[in-house]
Amino acid sequence: MLSLRRRLGWLIRHWVGLVAAMPLGRVLTDPAVKVARERTQQVCHGDVTLTLAVPNSLSLWRAMTFSSKEPETLEWIDGLSSGSTMWDVGANVGLYSCYAALRGCEVFAFEPSVFNLEMLARNVYLNGVEHAVTVVPLALTDETGAATLKMTSTEWGGAQSSFGVDYGFNGADLDVTFEYRTTGVSIADVISVLGFKMPNHVKIDVDGIDHLVLRGGQDVLASVQSVLIEVDEQHIRQVEEVTMYLNAAGMTLVNKQHSKMFDDGPYASCYTQTWIR
Repeated sequence: MLSLRRRLGWLIRHWVGLVAAMPLGRVLTDPAVKVARERTQQVCHGDVTLTLAVPNSLSLWRAMTFSSKEPETLEWIDGLSSGSTMWDVGANVGLYSCYAALRGCEVFAFEPSVFNLEMLARNVYLNGVEHAVTVVPLALTDETGAATLKMTSTEWGGAQSSFGVDYGFNGADLDVTFEYRTTGVSIADVISVLGFKMPNHVKIDVDGIDHLVLRGGQDVLASVQSVLIEVDEQHIRQVEEVTMYLNAAGMTLVNKQHSKMFDDGPYASCYTQTWIR
């Protein structure tokens, strides 16, 4: 026999579901969703002010830690010449895409998560950079074709997903909570098949398959000026292949760092590497 607490819990969940399904329930719940979606937060970094959508606590945290979470990424973007073409591979909700656009770059923002794409598009619009940012709802990988996007979170602003593999950012098995089939494309085919503009600079942060992204674009990488890429040093295969592919492209590692907030914990071995020609 179910305990009284479990029975009450079931009844409450069942009632909430019924109410939400009824016309009156939609009247009660829809405004809350609308308010969440339209909530914004202003962020200032240097001489740039961004307006970011913050419908949940995770996206608010991303906004509030904008200047401190990845200072190396902001420093790299600050060094890009106005008019440069930047690819943001694994754009998430577009914080760095929008910042780069406001700094004068043309940006192609690659993001396959259906949950993050909405926020990415909202942030582009909120910052008036829709003329400068192209949202590309595709995963980048080594070969063009369909595969499964495996996700650890369905939250707005969630990360730690992998396309076409079973492992995460550190090479360990992924704790999957949601997945679906979608399309991946190689860097080479983005240029030759889709006809995209060649990048001057490439930022890659795709939580574990960063080396596969590089593998799919050797000819393109041979002409870019710099690459910013996240590498976890526990993921030995990734470390070795990133080094091999970027050295083969004629690039040199000039810096690796992470924010002080990652000195301890699960991301202590994860660094952002800067490679230049």
